[in-house]
Amino acid sequence: MPTTAKVLVVEDERELSADIVELIKPICEITTAYDGEQGEFLASQDVFDAIILDLMLPGESGLDLLLHIRSKGVKTPVLILTAKDTIADKLRGFNDGADDYVTKPFHREELLARMKALLKRTGHLNDSDTITLGQLEINTSKHLATFNGEPLTLKGREFDLLAYLVANPGTIITKEQIFNRLWGFDSETSLSVVEVYMSNLRKELKHAGSDLSLRTIRNAGYIVEAPDEQ
Repeated sequence: MPTTAKVLVVEDERELSADIVELIKPICEITTAYDGEQGEFLASQDVFDAIILDLMLPGESGLDLLLHIRSKGVKTPVLILTAKDTIADKLRGFNDGADDYVTKPFHREELLARMKALLKRTGHLNDSDTITLGQLEINTSKHLATFNGEPLTLKGREFDLLAYLVANPGTIITKEQIFNRLWGFDSETSLSVVEVYMSNLRKELKHAGSDLSLRTIRNAGYIVEAPDEQ
């Protein structure tokens, strides 16, 4: 797995939500929301690799949530999980931006298989523990990063930061996305910690002779590129 996949589960029935978490936690890290407003707030941060979304939610419907995040440019894959099982319901879900649709009651094995397929299709779940970019190689199971075969000395969340960036090459990632993904929405740490970690990461890569580019895009975020992509 390039980096641990992060999945948002938006389901108001807490017992069912807990069952879903128990089912999929072997393949991902999970954040839960129990109403539409909370779900939209979390989904809008654009730091998740997939979303499991109920349609009948208190406060705001799942379809409204889906339409709102899509209008904001959030492209996170969404699997709708609902009791609405007519063809018209399914077509509306897909037309509003869903990537998959599973009806309740569901078979546990089917939901797990659908989630695995969705994460594989988007590159967030595969059979390898290793990702590479240029001469940089990251082994997530061993928590080891090497450049040209030599290990990098990474402290704290520097490994997670590098893995997150390398898993999304050529993509601008905002400071807020990095902070929310690595430190969490409720962290009391200042957002400036991202700049500190980016600076330290650049120094370590430079010390190792790495030819990767960790560029700051003004007023946008950061992007990692291999030499032949610059």
